Amino acid sequence: MSDLFASAGLDRDAPRPLADTLRPTSLAEVVGQEHLTGEGGALTRLLRGRNLGSLILWGPPGTGKTTVARLLAGETDLHFEQISAIFSGVAELRKVFEAARARRAAGRGTLLFVDEIHHFNRAQLDAFLPVVEDGTVTLVGATTENPSFELNAALLSRARVLVFRALDEAAVARLLDRAEAVTGRVLPLDAQARAVLVRMADGDGRAALTLAEEVWRSTGPDETLDAALLQELIQRRAPVYDKAQEGHYNLISALHKTIRGSDPDAALYYLCRMLDAGEDRLFIARRLVRMAVEDIGLADPQALAVANAAKDAFDFLGSPEGELALAQAAVYLATAPKSNAVYTAYKAATRAAKEHGSLPPPRTILNAPTKLMRKLGYGEGYRYDHDEPDAFSGQDYWPERLGRQNFYVPTDRGFERRVAERLDWWEARRRERSGEDS
Repeated sequence: MSDLFASAGLDRDAPRPLADTLRPTSLAEVVGQEHLTGEGGALTRLLRGRNLGSLILWGPPGTGKTTVARLLAGETDLHFEQISAIFSGVAELRKVFEAARARRAAGRGTLLFVDEIHHFNRAQLDAFLPVVEDGTVTLVGATTENPSFELNAALLSRARVLVFRALDEAAVARLLDRAEAVTGRVLPLDAQARAVLVRMADGDGRAALTLAEEVWRSTGPDETLDAALLQELIQRRAPVYDKAQEGHYNLISALHKTIRGSDPDAALYYLCRMLDAGEDRLFIARRLVRMAVEDIGLADPQALAVANAAKDAFDFLGSPEGELALAQAAVYLATAPKSNAVYTAYKAATRAAKEHGSLPPPRTILNAPTKLMRKLGYGEGYRYDHDEPDAFSGQDYWPERLGRQNFYVPTDRGFERRVAERLDWWEARRRERSGEDS
């Protein structure tokens, strides 16, 4: 029955979301993706060559992936078939593929649009390989997740990945202008409130139009909202952030690198982005501890104590009070002197331990609890450092086959300068006592 109503045009009178009403009817109307749809854009070139090929459309929500897929079918005269990976299984895929084969036999190709394609498991993704390989379908998959992580290599090798960008503020503003033109209504917002609404959309065109509808629904005649009233009236959207996926890793990477780069303001910004998105606070605390030992180390040994104290403080205070301790730790780490000397030395020592196998230490420094071990020379000639001048004997502690190694090379930054001076002093005494130097 629904098809009957649709064919009669009655569905056009039913209520429709503004985002659906304003869905572009040509690639030229798609905003914010000019690198794909503009003159010289990737999609424009593909359509000009009349050889589309299978595609994976990767980008944040509300950037036009579904719209572009529909438009591509129209531009190429392919039959458009849409399924969702959330609701479809192998049985439905088989039906779609059989219909595509019949259609192909009749002389028409099929553009199969798979929304949220990353929700298919590996076996389901493998089912696409033969029909993509032989051209039964032109696959266009849409995903908000990084295809490198979520799709198998075999499918990626048969499809081109096109990256959709989050809409910038200018693109969102153009969408709102179009919404006003189509509806014949001006958004009842002052200039500052309009700018806030654009930022609230967070690069999501569909969200921008939904927020615009909320404004129209929530205001009375002759009412104009300022920024404060707008934010009170329309609760802010949750930021785009999936704690199990790429946004999570991108922001913790940004936080780590801004701390390593000694930019406390950027570090606070990314920290607050993660807190605002609901990231696990103890995950952040653990990463701060890691940064303290990896990027600061002995240049400021107190950094590890500060990071651990911040973790304990948050554990004790909870949210939101404990989050200030995480902020304090982030600023401390960002402003501390930096050294990865211990981190580098650890990796080098680990590599040596793996490469050289089970080399025995010198017998001089081994305990000799039995008569046999004493007879074999265990502990013979060992010098107790506390009984030596300056509490330093200068003995050789290295396996004979390996010889002395130099993994740890301290910097001259912060406390590590004092460590370097101490190591230089020890090395001079070692040479002096071994007769290498006077």
